[in-house]
Amino acid sequence: MSFLKDFRNFAVKGNAVDLAVGVIIGAAFGRIVDSLVKDIVMPLLNLILGGAVDFSNKFIVLSMPPNYSGPMTYADLTKAGANVFAWGNFITIVINFVLLAFIIFWMVKAVARARTHLDASPAATPADVQLLQEIRDLLKQQQARGPVA
Repeated sequence: MSFLKDFRNFAVKGNAVDLAVGVIIGAAFGRIVDSLVKDIVMPLLNLILGGAVDFSNKFIVLSMPPNYSGPMTYADLTKAGANVFAWGNFITIVINFVLLAFIIFWMVKAVARARTHLDASPAATPADVQLLQEIRDLLKQQQARGPVA
């Protein structure tokens, strides 16, 4: 019975829930970064380099399937069973990773900065300043009463 109680505490306390939320958001965020690289970064890179670079279709055929006479594209060759060294796809995935790591770095940095602003409680007033404030308040009270006869 202790095992079930421990598991319930683990699942309900937030550890498992936080992890699940993180995994779901991470998967969705990975798709966003993948689209950013595929649909925005790579076309801009192709434009800058004069359209000479299309990483998605860069590969080296290591061995052809027997009697293959189809198109020489990555998708068709891998579908036919060719042994293909897809270095362009690897470069695309590395760019995805670098962008994702860069964005997550800035997100963690922003969250840490926000936490320090939220967690920052006002500092305690030093004793000497507190004593001077009390003296000031007493002087104000004495002035309000008028001169002592």
